[in-house]
Amino acid sequence: MVNLIASAPLRLGQAPMVMYDSETSIVRFAIAILTGSAVFMTGCSDTTTNNSPAVSQTQATDNSPAIQVVGFETDHMAWIPGGTFAMGSDDEKPDERPIHQVTVAGFWMDKTEVTNRQFAEFVNGTKYVTVAEQKPDPLDFPGVPADKLVPGAVVFDPPPGNVPLNNHRAWWVWRQGADWQHPTGPDDSIDGMEEHPVVNVCWFDAMAYAEWMTERTGVKHRLPTEAEWEFAARGGLDGKKYIWGEELKPDEKCIANFWQGRFPNQNTTEDGFRMSAPVGQFSANGYGLYDMAGNVWEWCMDWYRADYYGESPKDNPKGPATSFDPNEPNTAKRITRGGSFLCSELYCTGYRPAARMKTSPDTGLSHTGFRLVAEGSTPEKK
Repeated sequence: MVNLIASAPLRLGQAPMVMYDSETSIVRFAIAILTGSAVFMTGCSDTTTNNSPAVSQTQATDNSPAIQVVGFETDHMAWIPGGTFAMGSDDEKPDERPIHQVTVAGFWMDKTEVTNRQFAEFVNGTKYVTVAEQKPDPLDFPGVPADKLVPGAVVFDPPPGNVPLNNHRAWWVWRQGADWQHPTGPDDSIDGMEEHPVVNVCWFDAMAYAEWMTERTGVKHRLPTEAEWEFAARGGLDGKKYIWGEELKPDEKCIANFWQGRFPNQNTTEDGFRMSAPVGQFSANGYGLYDMAGNVWEWCMDWYRADYYGESPKDNPKGPATSFDPNEPNTAKRITRGGSFLCSELYCTGYRPAARMKTSPDTGLSHTGFRLVAEGSTPEKK
């Protein structure tokens, strides 16, 4: 385990910084706020090549144990048959438009989000160190004292009173020592949360896990494309507002883990959970997938562009070649989908299958995890 440094949380809303429209930039300026540095470099993208973030990625060490090959088992996966569907929405946010016809081929998909137990098996077997556990590279933060460059992550911390919903920095904090084993900070633990989805993992961490699963099973594992994710989430209910139909709470019952009450400081826990829930607590969708709405956001393979739907190919789209978010044009972002325990009717509504979110791939957040797809053979008909 990494040596973790505890400190009081820094509430980002207290910092005299320019407002940002996306929570993804929080992790980038948190260290500068923490150190009082007025100018800092993120080192997040290379616009001369493929716009990929230039971040440190720690892989398994050379002396890590050999990966034990177990073969491809599908007990924890569901076969998604593929087909054509109407992707997007014309009723909500601009980047969900226009609705367009998309066809995806069949694939296997994890029935649930990857859990703390599963991720721990990966870490124990490879000695992998997540990005949130790594010391930030001094080259990315020139002028910042070395003793201030410490591992940490951005976590949800509800304010004591009502706050404007256009200031996300009022409920997100940078906390030293927060990582996948300590979701809200160094005093937190995942003991007893083995079946909760792993969080505070960035896109690169999810890709490393997928590579491990590929070597372990002999079958290609990867993150889903955005189109695959939405097709799978809809579970055969094409064109519906939610993955279960048109009403958020059928018969006035919560059937997913999202926020009830006044966001961000009053959660009535009508669904039974204040934060993340163990995977599979609510009914599966039509394809046998759990938690495709709420619980935690899920990484996808694609780069994010707000205008991509206007030019997306019909067959098996894999996303744009580069990223562009008009709200933060200098930050490259990957897609996340599905919403989380923080989404509410008042804020976000990310639990809709058409809802799109974007996050810098080197950023782990306490409400973001992932699930994988596998390119295994089509199951035999019984």
